[in-house]
Parts: sequence; C-alpha cells; structure tokens
Amino acid sequence: MIRPATPADIPAIHTLIRELAAYERALDEAKATEEQLREALFGPQPAAYAHVATDDATGTVIGYAIWFLNFSTWRGVHGIYLEDLYVRPTVRGGGHGKALLTALARICVERGYQRLEWSVLNWNTPAIDFYQALGARPQDEWTVYRLTDEALVKASGTS
Repeated sequence: MIRPATPADIPAIHTLIRELAAYERALDEAKATEEQLREALFGPQPAAYAHVATDDATGTVIGYAIWFLNFSTWRGVHGIYLEDLYVRPTVRGGGHGKALLTALARICVERGYQRLEWSVLNWNTPAIDFYQALGARPQDEWTVYRLTDEALVKASGTS
C-alpha cells in the first residue's frame, strides 16, 4: 500500500533514511533529525513531501519516497524531484518501489507537471536496471554540482 506520509511516520522514515545512507556508503553524512524531517514535511511551510510504502498485512512502513517541486524554465511548469526512494532490502521485488514511482508519476500527470527526475549513484546497478526497466533514461550530459559546509559559507560571502 502506498499513501502520503503522516507525522506519525517520521520515526520510521528517519530509520529508513539512515538505512539508505548506510547502503550508499555515507552514513556519516546522514545528519537529519526527526524534528528536522517533521518541520520540513509537516511544518507551517513544508519544503518537501513524502509517501510511504507499507506492508499490507501489518501496516509497517517498509519504504518511502521524499520529493519536492522543481521548475522547468524551458517547459514553464513544475516537476517533481525525487530526493530519496528506498525500500527495505528484505521486501524488494514486491512492487513497492514501482508503486511509489507510480504514485509520483500520477501526481505529475494529474497536476500537469511534465518531469519526474532523480539522481542515482553510478555504481548502483540494481537501481539503474530498475529505473531503466520502467522507461527512465539517464541524463548523461549533465553533471551535478554541490556546495556544502565550508565551501557554501565561503561562496555566500558571509564568512
């Protein structure tokens, strides 16, 4: 079952985020707290949204998608940027990941958004194979850049 996340799901989502970070070999970089997630997803001005996949028998959260709106200046409309998609390894292959992506694609179509985008680590062959089987295609001509920590402060001119 796929449904929008609720504040009660925050502890489970936080746990799954840490599992994803460990899988991506970057657990030390996963610093978000439950309170930060609560504020970002359910505060007065939500900056992101989440859907969860639950076990049909128990209702336990076993996967999640966190996403936010982006905007295409070329198309003139919003799209969805999928920040995280994660399903516990023990339940992979059960259709939960596909169902989460289907839910986001449906939101795009219903709201007139024209893109659903995300990034994937180059070494994550199982995820790449899964995405390509759904019809997603890599945007190889683009390279993601990021400013964080000291570099971000320096670039801001406020240091």
